[in-house]
Amino acid sequence: MASPEPSAAAAGAGGDSASQTTAVEPIRMPTPEEIKGQDIWNNCAVRSVVSGVMGGGLGVLMGLFFGALDNPITTEEMTARQQIVYTAKQMGRRSLSNAKTFAVMGLIFSAAECVIEKARAKHDTTNTAVAGCVTGGALAVKGKLFFNILAHKNYVEL
Repeated sequence: MASPEPSAAAAGAGGDSASQTTAVEPIRMPTPEEIKGQDIWNNCAVRSVVSGVMGGGLGVLMGLFFGALDNPITTEEMTARQQIVYTAKQMGRRSLSNAKTFAVMGLIFSAAECVIEKARAKHDTTNTAVAGCVTGGALAVKGKLFFNILAHKNYVEL
């Protein structure tokens, strides 16, 4: 039976004894709390809501950043206070708009990916690609419906 420790001859012959021995750690079974946490996270509704909330948060941050970069056309005619108020309002509008958009994108993408993954019983890049197509299609349909309703409303008012 071979000893788990390298022999002195092998160590002196050209190798570092520390690099040749690797400690094998025993397999650790998950605790009941970890199993419950995994079961909760594997729920498509929970995963989708969390993704929507995180997408909304990212949208707020991006809206704040890009809203601050918007410059009014008439900056020469505005006082410093007016520019600050304008920029703050612009940041708020952009934050709300981006938060809604990113929340919807995150929710749709995560829900689609989770449902596809459960249906296929595989975890691979195909799920992600199909979920991206579903998300893009859903947002395109939503945008087309919105513009059709808007165009119909304007047509009726004329």
